[in-house]
This record gives sequence, structure tokens and C-alpha cells, in this order.
Amino acid sequence: MNKIVEKEFFSENVAKLVIEAPEIAVSRKPGHFVIIRIDEKGERIPLTIASSDSEKGTITLVIQKVGVTSAKMLALETGDFIRDVVGPLGEATHIEKIGTVLCAGGGVGVAPLLPIVEGFKKAGNRVITVLAARSKDLVILEEQMREFSDEVIIMTDDGSYGTKGLVTHGMEEVINREKVNLSVVIGPAIMMKFAALTTKKYNIKTYASLNTIMVDGTGMCGACRITVGGKTKFVCVDGPEFDAHEVDFDQMMSRLGAYKEQEMEAYENYLKTVE
Repeated sequence: MNKIVEKEFFSENVAKLVIEAPEIAVSRKPGHFVIIRIDEKGERIPLTIASSDSEKGTITLVIQKVGVTSAKMLALETGDFIRDVVGPLGEATHIEKIGTVLCAGGGVGVAPLLPIVEGFKKAGNRVITVLAARSKDLVILEEQMREFSDEVIIMTDDGSYGTKGLVTHGMEEVINREKVNLSVVIGPAIMMKFAALTTKKYNIKTYASLNTIMVDGTGMCGACRITVGGKTKFVCVDGPEFDAHEVDFDQMMSRLGAYKEQEMEAYENYLKTVE
């Protein structure tokens, strides 16, 4: 059992939960994730660790309400418990001093991007971060990103904050003015696809952290399989980060939508129980 010690809403459907998980807090690295199960009958869902505090023995998760389990998580309060938190899982981000690193995050993808930005900055790199959201109220962790970035560029779809435009517009602004040695992108699959197409034009090595359907997190079930460079990979054990120019994003998006009808039906039934 893992106790929730802090909860903060970023927006109506996005919240931060700080959870007691001392062993994970000590061993986690940028890029690692956990799989949580709220109760004995709950489904398993993967969540990337946004930050941790080894002294307090806590990890921070950012959750967006999109279905039954995420809705139940956002309904939990400080002092409540989560049945299982398993991790750290996956391969950690390879961080080294390489020069200028362009980091781009969309929506709640900004949360798992934060420790990566911090890691590259502490390794001595120049880090430029592009944060993208539909509107101002959906921009998250800006203050924390500024702490570890040499520059932060904000892009919003509606122009309510920063510059109006897509994440790729902000990325190209940077690419066209200075040399970029590496790019890291995290966000919705469609955003990562076009971010990868953008950096590929300029021959910039790019990594994407993928958010596939996942069940056991150990490579046994195959639910998270994707195609990278023509070969089958498993996000839970081979990733979650891959060469973005090699990922078959169209296949990934197709698999992400495989259970949309069932997910919608389950969510509608859940809403009936809480009304």
C-alpha cells in the first residue's frame, strides 16, 4: 500500500499526486516509470515518474483524467492509499554532455520530460525547452522547467499564452537559429510523430518516450509492442524511449485506439456510479 501525501490540481482534469514509495524514490532515474493498481480489482496503468525525493521517500506522478482508472485516481485525496505501485520500470534516459538539447513536451507529456530536462542540464548541456498545450490553463510545470532550462518557449493552440502555434513551430524557431545536437520529445503520439518528422528534416537525432497500452510491464504480455526500424520492440522493457525517426507512429496510434469503444463504455458506466 502506498500513501498519497500531497495532491494538487493543475487544471480540472490534470493533477499531481505525491506518493510514498521510498525504494522507488531512491533508485529511479530520468525516463523510468511505474505501473499502478488502485485496488485489488483495478487495472494496471503505466505512469512516468515526474520527480522524486529520496530523503522523504516519495515520487511524483502527474495524471490526466481520460478513463475509469485515471478518474478514480483523481478522486483520491491526501491520506488515501494506492494498492500497488511497481517500479522503477523501463530503461533510463541516456544522459551525457552533448551540446545543445532541444526538449519538447505536449500536454501531460511535460511531466515525464521534466527529469530529463533536469538531467541534461546538470550534465552541462545547453537546454532549450518547448512546452505546448491547447490553452494557457493547460500549460503545466512551467516554473520547474525554467529552473533547469536555458530558455523556455511556450506554444498554445489558441494563442492564449506564449506564441500561437504548434510545438513544431517552436522547435523550428530554435533549429533555424542555432545548432541543435539532440532532441527529446514527449507528448501525444500525433505530436511526437510530427516533431520527429520536423527534426528528421534537419538530421537531428531525436528520442521519443512512448505511451502505449501496457499491462504487466515486464515484456510478457506483448500489449505494448511497437515497430522500430522494422523490428518489434516492447515499450515496457526496451523503452520507453526510442529513436523517434525509426518508430512506426501510425501503427502505434492504431493500437492505442484498439479499445476506445470499450474504454468509453466503461467510463460511461463508471460515471453512473458516482453521479
